[in-house]
Amino acid sequence: LYLFPTKALAQDQLRSLRQLTRGGLREVRFGTYDGDTPRSARNRLRRSAAIILTNPDMLHLGILPNHTLWANFLANLKFVVLDEAHVYRGVFGSQVACVLRRLRRLCRFYGSDPQFICCSATIANPAEHVERLTGVAPIVVDDDGSPRGAKEFVLWNPPFVDRARTARRSANSEATTLFTELVRCGLRNITFTRARKVAELILLYAQEVLRKEAPECLPLVASYRAGYLPEERRRIERELFEGRLLGVTATSALELGIDIGDLDATVLVGYPGTIASTWQQAGRAGRGVRESLSILIGLDNPLDQYFMRHPEELFGRPHDNEPARPGEEDRPAVARRRAGSLENALIDPDNVYILEKHLPCAAYELPLTNRDEALFGPGFVEAMIALERRGILEYRNERWYYRGLDYPAQKVSIRSISSSNFALLDESQGYTTLEEIEATSVFFRAHPGAIYLHQGETYLITRLDLGTQTVYARPVDVNYYTEPREINDVRIVRSLETREYPTTRAYFGQVRVTTQVIGYRKKQQFTETVLAEEYLDLPPTSYETMALWFDIPPRIVEEVRRRRLDLHGGLHAAEHAAIAVLPLFAMCDRWDIGGLSTPALRQAQDTAHVDTGRPQIFIYDAFPGGVGIAEKGFELLTELWRTTLRAVEECPCEAGCPSCIQSPKCGNNNEPLDKEAAVVILKGLLRK
Repeated sequence: LYLFPTKALAQDQLRSLRQLTRGGLREVRFGTYDGDTPRSARNRLRRSAAIILTNPDMLHLGILPNHTLWANFLANLKFVVLDEAHVYRGVFGSQVACVLRRLRRLCRFYGSDPQFICCSATIANPAEHVERLTGVAPIVVDDDGSPRGAKEFVLWNPPFVDRARTARRSANSEATTLFTELVRCGLRNITFTRARKVAELILLYAQEVLRKEAPECLPLVASYRAGYLPEERRRIERELFEGRLLGVTATSALELGIDIGDLDATVLVGYPGTIASTWQQAGRAGRGVRESLSILIGLDNPLDQYFMRHPEELFGRPHDNEPARPGEEDRPAVARRRAGSLENALIDPDNVYILEKHLPCAAYELPLTNRDEALFGPGFVEAMIALERRGILEYRNERWYYRGLDYPAQKVSIRSISSSNFALLDESQGYTTLEEIEATSVFFRAHPGAIYLHQGETYLITRLDLGTQTVYARPVDVNYYTEPREINDVRIVRSLETREYPTTRAYFGQVRVTTQVIGYRKKQQFTETVLAEEYLDLPPTSYETMALWFDIPPRIVEEVRRRRLDLHGGLHAAEHAAIAVLPLFAMCDRWDIGGLSTPALRQAQDTAHVDTGRPQIFIYDAFPGGVGIAEKGFELLTELWRTTLRAVEECPCEAGCPSCIQSPKCGNNNEPLDKEAAVVILKGLLRK
């Protein structure tokens, strides 16, 4: 069983497998089994295939619930191969871990015990990650014998646009310049972005430039991202492979190993979030011994600017037991070993929220017994009690049975905590479906008044119908895009662990987070100047997750006040900066993390948290149940403080800027913030 994170990657490997078997293995039967496979082919594959290429979604939805049709295949299954195993992290990875445990359970029922083979980009914890993913202890093989051509790797930091050095030129504008120049020079390239909207924006900007300066190049560019219909994505992949496209703006959807031919260059608009992804995206150009160019454009945020100032953290490759390099003796081992793709991939298959989705699926496939606790982990009992109390499972004859008459897997999306999507309809084209939007992100991406971009076309969201899960949009010609604003509140549910430090006390535990999208900014295209702010009346959403938090002791509070600095602003600034650098320690995005430094109390000067009466900083996983990010921060808290201080102190601005303490997701308009107070607080925690 050969598992890929995307259907496109499975199709690509199918072509490679066909070429391989032409050399004398023609009797080996194989094929892809996914949502696009015709019903007639499915029956044939089930009966006779020795190799099945599929994805975790199809395993979850189509194979495991219908395991009786696969009895012969499962009884004889010898190998389960997971390609791009580092992709299975966070919520997606935690859900795939549950799917693989369901697979192992059915294999055990049919008498087989397959070996797992996982291929991964370089990460800090390959053995730990694969064991948590599969439930099987692995052996790590990490010798790299692949051919490599010469690569020029450029760190491109946009220039300051003001004398106070508080703002840099837009990375999107820099990317547009590089993208169009590469296309005009005839160099095949992909420009990778962190967000779908940015991929569309850069294509839009590039089309404007090419329309004026090189109209013959307009047919040679396109954008590519998740959300497009499958046939549209296949067409773009084909045209890129055949050389009919010279430039594509894309999200990480094109990061994985789909064969798109030889590329000359890649442009990375912002640090991709992990060093593994950085090298994967850069590696799309210059396959084999071909020379290539990769450019990483630094965004105006603390993490990107940290790498712009410390490229050795990106390119060095020390290991845990490697001695410090000259000048590094006083730096913590963790800070040294981060370099060169050594982040931790984090998943939490014991997440009770996720188990409560997959245990009904497992019970539908085969009644559950107490023996299954060893397979599903310590969250099994709590989840089973909750499911039995809600009437979803029924206990009789020492087994748990699924009580429903429906098909539980259909209600579980393994790509997110949410199991439902909203349809985005184009009002101008007879309400045709443009794409689907996850329910968890619809308030952020498709609120009324939002500008939505699709293949270079601009749409205005006119209506959001929560009852029918439908979003309505119409094409518009405007010179701005929109950016949502949110506010958060955090309440402590229970503390699970406390640690004493020389300067303070830190906690790890369960919290309830309430989030509300309160409005949005209209930002001018190209310049990204804020044109206006609009307010929304959308319902709040709440969930329980895991968090770390720590006290700000009285002596630090007194020192901040003695210097006549803003304590509230210092806490807020330190929280922003800590969230921004935490991805250095865990394979996550700053948008996967939330934080709170001071609650929204009546008195702005009151900086005590409502649950504790003490000034504190909270950092939490922005997913129900948590996926291990805050826990990793709790384990490495001293290193987190030290790296945060370094990022803030080394920024050349005077009063704070997007490169150190300002956050693009702050619902309080980045107010109040006090950079000097943040430095005092962080130094106080570190006793500096």
